[in-house]
Amino acid sequence: MTELALHILDIANNSTRANATEIKISVVADSREDLLTISVADNGCGMSEELLARVTDPFATTRTTRKVGLGIPLFKQAAESTGGALTITSKVGVGTTTTATFTLSHIDRVPMGDLTATMTTLIGGAPETDFVLHYEVDGRAYEFDTSPVREIMEGIPLSEPEVLGYIGEMIAENIENINGGIII
Repeated sequence: MTELALHILDIANNSTRANATEIKISVVADSREDLLTISVADNGCGMSEELLARVTDPFATTRTTRKVGLGIPLFKQAAESTGGALTITSKVGVGTTTTATFTLSHIDRVPMGDLTATMTTLIGGAPETDFVLHYEVDGRAYEFDTSPVREIMEGIPLSEPEVLGYIGEMIAENIENINGGIII
């Protein structure tokens, strides 16, 4: 994949298929430590120890529509190509957390890409799921949570185009403010 945001989309989409009702996405860049950490945590059905042991194998998939699953193996490769790593923890009935670390300045690090589009795609595709985005660059942080937005909207689905447009504008503006000129 050409953008880290697409990896986030893929992993979070796996979470929605695992019946998660809450998905927490964290993107933390620390230029002093030269570290980028991306985490997607959910409260979905979780994975058995057997599946967890082989989840980075492209031929290990729970999908019935095809026999390969490249998302997690490609995310792992993207992290490792920068000297980083991928870890996955999961417990059946509790959920799964996928965390990737990257050397922030590494020449082979894939760019972040359009995180705003990723978030609005996820929210629009699973409007009843609670999504929390924690975005942080060098200690400056922004957090977006769909739960209070849903309450304010009083029954209007978050998938409504006007609502998604507003959410997208809000996320994009805050990400730009947090970046402070740093390209992630």
